[in-house]
Amino acid sequence: MVISRWYSWIQNHWPKVILLAGLLSMGGIAIAQEANFDPLNLSDDDTTATANGTTTGIYALSNIASRDRRSHVCMGFADATPDHIMTLEDSFSRLTVQVNSGGNDTALLIQGPDNSTIRCGQDISRRNPDAKVDDIDWAAGTYRIWVGSHHQGQRYNYSLKVAP
Repeated sequence: MVISRWYSWIQNHWPKVILLAGLLSMGGIAIAQEANFDPLNLSDDDTTATANGTTTGIYALSNIASRDRRSHVCMGFADATPDHIMTLEDSFSRLTVQVNSGGNDTALLIQGPDNSTIRCGQDISRRNPDAKVDDIDWAAGTYRIWVGSHHQGQRYNYSLKVAP
């Protein structure tokens, strides 16, 4: 009896069921735009931004990209969810994204608005453990930023500064 009532309900409401299934499947897209910590917003009028966070996670940044657009190796571990969303309302000819964790060994991965432009920062030589990306040609749009640590599971408080 219960099965026949459920089957009858599905037959009568199948367009709603399909719509709901479609909306649920798109949930990953919406979740991908969320971040663990505060966003960063830059424009021609406001060219510097800072945010704070804590490195976490066991997710290898190399799962996102093994190398960036300049062939730098993408290393380190972070959360699978981006730590920050950075919105550039205007294009910038040059930007520096700098992690300050007090000298801990951090890693940085930035995914551009087209999802294929990747920028990674980690000092493999260990002379400057705080990660930094200093690069040119930043298009206007939304960027996802992961701040991680060199070793899996390490937790460091940090500040992140973006400036020309």
